Amino acid sequence: MNKIVLGLVLGGILGIFDGLTAWFTPAVRAGIVGIVIGSTMKGIIAGILIGVFARKVHSLALGILFGLAVGLALAFLIAFLQHGYYFQIMLPGGMVGLIVGYATQKYGSSSQTRLA
Repeated sequence: MNKIVLGLVLGGILGIFDGLTAWFTPAVRAGIVGIVIGSTMKGIIAGILIGVFARKVHSLALGILFGLAVGLALAFLIAFLQHGYYFQIMLPGGMVGLIVGYATQKYGSSSQTRLA
């Protein structure tokens, strides 16, 4: 599977679990459906960005760092807009980026073969 598609799929799946971690914050349980949808979209965006980076740069360490940075940056943006819950939002967001960064570098195919 190419790196961008792998990042997109894995980011979306992990984004669902990222959103489900909101269940552990009782004050936001009423909006869990919106949180899961938003986290899924955030995971998809992060996965695409990380996949594009992984396609250009072939370094496991840089892929992991870039994934962590993208995950934390997107999570910080969401936490900033919410005016709180920084730790509860940024921890799972950073983990999603870290895992997607690792997986795209390690398991994604770097080039596509074209048939004439």
